[in-house]
Amino acid sequence: MNFSKLKFGSTIGIIGGGQLGKMMAQSAQKMGFKVIVLDPDIACPCRYVAHEFINADYDDPNALNQLGQKTDVITYEFENISASQLQALVSKYNIPQGYQAIQVLQDRLMEKQTLQASGSHIVPFIQLNDCDDLDKAIHSLGYPFIVKTRFGGYDGKGQILVKDTTNLDEARKLIQNQACLAEQYLNLSKEVSMTVTIGLNNQITYFPLQENEHQNQILFKTIVPARTEHNTSQEARNEVNKIIKHIHFIGTFTVEFFIDDTNQLYVNEIAPRPHNSGHYSIEACDYSQFDTHILAITGQKLPCQVELLKPAIMMNLLGRDLDVLEDQFAEHPEWHIHIYGKTARKKNRKMGHLTILTDDVNETEQSILKQFERR
Repeated sequence: MNFSKLKFGSTIGIIGGGQLGKMMAQSAQKMGFKVIVLDPDIACPCRYVAHEFINADYDDPNALNQLGQKTDVITYEFENISASQLQALVSKYNIPQGYQAIQVLQDRLMEKQTLQASGSHIVPFIQLNDCDDLDKAIHSLGYPFIVKTRFGGYDGKGQILVKDTTNLDEARKLIQNQACLAEQYLNLSKEVSMTVTIGLNNQITYFPLQENEHQNQILFKTIVPARTEHNTSQEARNEVNKIIKHIHFIGTFTVEFFIDDTNQLYVNEIAPRPHNSGHYSIEACDYSQFDTHILAITGQKLPCQVELLKPAIMMNLLGRDLDVLEDQFAEHPEWHIHIYGKTARKKNRKMGHLTILTDDVNETEQSILKQFERR
């Protein structure tokens, strides 16, 4: 397959029409590319910024082939698509990202085993084939530990924290219904992530290390640059460099890390596409994570480095935030607001985000937290 540089007016196909697809499409269009999106939701956010819309399930082979026939390159906005379907498409159409990353990262066990093989520093884990393996987890990991489903799950779904014997029954129910693994629980001091883009000629562009805070397993805010020890960013890059020797990436992806209370850095998981914690880059960097993704998959040269123009705070806007704060957005011109255009407003659903550029991250953080007290 020829992955040569695409010219202005070429067409990009996006599998998935959520907010990530929407922001990909917006970056593609400003560079002169056309966009066709495939999504089962007739009112998905990306539909209204695309040149053409294919309303079909993600694993519909006829629709996927239609997308391939109409486009010059195909990308995807999330990893919960069929790896086998993607593998079939790769043999016929221009999909620089390939199917291998999806195949590995859809399965948490395979992801952990691949990271282990790469030499990455990861949290100790054990495979749970059946309920009897819980005893092995207790013996090898000790309390507390986390039981996670191998397949599916996001924003904390498909996970149970096993603190002691009192919620072992809950863990057993999860294991009886789905394949799982157990992971040692860490006393965390911080969560960080690094967004990276790889081009077609092994070009690598790193974004600044991002500091993340989650509430109820959903990303609450991201602060850039991360407030960590001076060598943590280089440690994160070193871990990324181990990973990319074992997993094929083209385009933008994000590696999430834990930092424990002894300041040890652990690779947590990988998102093989633009990530929520990288949204600040739209305003705060000279290239956004979506810009570099489009440059990579269309064969353009990547910037040698991404420049952080100003420190920033990014806040997710959930349905509950829009309910409380909608009338206040117009009073804050310093808030760069992105509303995704989802039709159903739900309490914990990501409906948008805002980014604030600031000279004093700590002061701005305290000010904005008063507005975003979760209700």
